[in-house]
Amino acid sequence: MKLRKIALLIVVTLFALLLTACSTSTPDAASPTDAPDTAATPVPVQSGNVVNVFNWEDYIDESVLEQFEQETGIHVNYMRFTTNEDMMVQVEANPGAFDVVFPSDYMVERMLKKGLLAEINHDNIPNAANIMESLRNPSYDPNGAHSIPYMWGTVGILYNTKMVDEPVDSWGILWNEKYANNVFMMDSIRDSMGVTLKYLGYSVNSRDVNALEAAKQKLIEQKQKGIVKAYQVDETKDKMVAGEAALAVMWSGDAQYAIDLNPDLAYAVPMEGSNIWVDPMVILKDAKNMSNAEKFVDFLCRPDIAQKNCEAIWYSSPNSTAIELMGEDYTSSPVMNPSQDVIDRCEFFNDIDETFMPIYNALWKEVKNAK
Repeated sequence: MKLRKIALLIVVTLFALLLTACSTSTPDAASPTDAPDTAATPVPVQSGNVVNVFNWEDYIDESVLEQFEQETGIHVNYMRFTTNEDMMVQVEANPGAFDVVFPSDYMVERMLKKGLLAEINHDNIPNAANIMESLRNPSYDPNGAHSIPYMWGTVGILYNTKMVDEPVDSWGILWNEKYANNVFMMDSIRDSMGVTLKYLGYSVNSRDVNALEAAKQKLIEQKQKGIVKAYQVDETKDKMVAGEAALAVMWSGDAQYAIDLNPDLAYAVPMEGSNIWVDPMVILKDAKNMSNAEKFVDFLCRPDIAQKNCEAIWYSSPNSTAIELMGEDYTSSPVMNPSQDVIDRCEFFNDIDETFMPIYNALWKEVKNAK
């Protein structure tokens, strides 16, 4: 990791010459989406010695894919999505198109309800034994019968210490008018609604219509006062590195990426609490390449590979053996290795029942359309 940080200092110098660039993240031809609100168009390979993988943007060390192909002779058809909801649309619209998918915890819960997931055969994935004990029996998938954790983390506030001169210990700072046109919010129903619910004293999983209406009104207030600079997802981290805003709602891994590129940045999980999440690996029940899928998941659970991925994307690793390999560089980071106090004031998302989802969608639409 220390070598990576030296390399990052070089990148910072180069980056300073490219401040006008919007983002360094560009989907390739195999990417299923070009924007957070655009439905994916996957290009799966149905037969042959392949494995069809559907993962988040910027969520793997690309060299790991090459190494897997070299070691196994199995070609990885790697496709990307930017939101859980976009992923779910594609999985349901294209039966058999994907083998391994990386949904978030609450989406695993939904996929189980729909009968989309294969049961994990742990005999074929022995490296799953490296997963830390505390994540082996999650509420969203009892006994980890259908999923294996890939990464985990928190949602918090990334802020520029040169632009923010007060403690960042409450979500309320995102409504402070002194930061007008200087706050990036997340273009995500669950995350933006979730942090607002926590700020107002509710659970991120509240189904109380009055609580949701209050959160909607609070987000509209923030937008109408001109505080929100933009609603974004993947591009936010690079814009924060470039100093384009003072504050941003951000996942912890993206925050660590940005902090390593710009030492003026810092990350905090507010006192009201937040979301703590796990992104597991799942194998779809209708996978066309089941054996190859198991080999791919097992490969990602191998400690040296889990270490590579963690050090490439800066999210918290569930792999206890990989954490031992990384040592103090990992354990000393409060972003990647949050204290128990931070964990205790956070909640996992629960799935939103499909009968309730239209309410969430309608509220979010009102926020995005507010003038």
